[in-house]
Amino acid sequence: MSDYLLEARELHTYYGASHILHGIDFRIDRGETVGLMGRNGMGKSTLIRSMLGFVKPRHGEVWVCGTPMTGAEPYLIARQGIAYVPEGRGIFPNLTVHENLVMAARAGPEGRRDWTYERVLATFPRLAARLENGGWKLSGGEQQMLTIGRALMTNPNLLILDEATEGLAPLIAQEIWRIIRAVRGTGIAAIIVDKNYAAVSALTDRNVVLVKGRIVFEGTGCELRERPELLHQHLGI
Repeated sequence: MSDYLLEARELHTYYGASHILHGIDFRIDRGETVGLMGRNGMGKSTLIRSMLGFVKPRHGEVWVCGTPMTGAEPYLIARQGIAYVPEGRGIFPNLTVHENLVMAARAGPEGRRDWTYERVLATFPRLAARLENGGWKLSGGEQQMLTIGRALMTNPNLLILDEATEGLAPLIAQEIWRIIRAVRGTGIAAIIVDKNYAAVSALTDRNVVLVKGRIVFEGTGCELRERPELLHQHLGI
């Protein structure tokens, strides 16, 4: 039995005839923050989507909180306390900020309600000033804040952020990193995908680098920074 919040074992995923993930072993424990790194097209989003049930792996296993859930529907995995902030954000543009938040509100798997509507608004003051605005009226940074806030309203044990600051202005990106740091401080585990290697590794307990669907590095931020050849070759730094 797995003791991890989320674990992939020997995961192989295909898109048609294209073999994307090649026997990936990945895990995250309670309270842990993991950076998932690699250039575009290396399999990061596919790994996330395979673990969350959006893509069915052809071989291997997915375990959630000690339960085998390979190929389970995404809503069943979400009910185990996993919240997903997808690339592209995925807010409801025809709903107001208030409606986007309250429609997601629920207790966590153990009945926790640490993240209330009021707490989310206190964490995201920009959203508090735009409660009656439709989602389509928000800037990209505000949409990302709304997506993170909506995820927190589910009181998750694990928050997954795919391209956390993609396309955001530097000052807004800094605000997103501040928010992620604050969320991390509450004990919620997190998987962070972002091109800003320095910002990610400053927050994480462990980092995983993917190259063409295989793990080529796993270690701390300090260990990663001691590998300049790896940073240059696989992260473009």
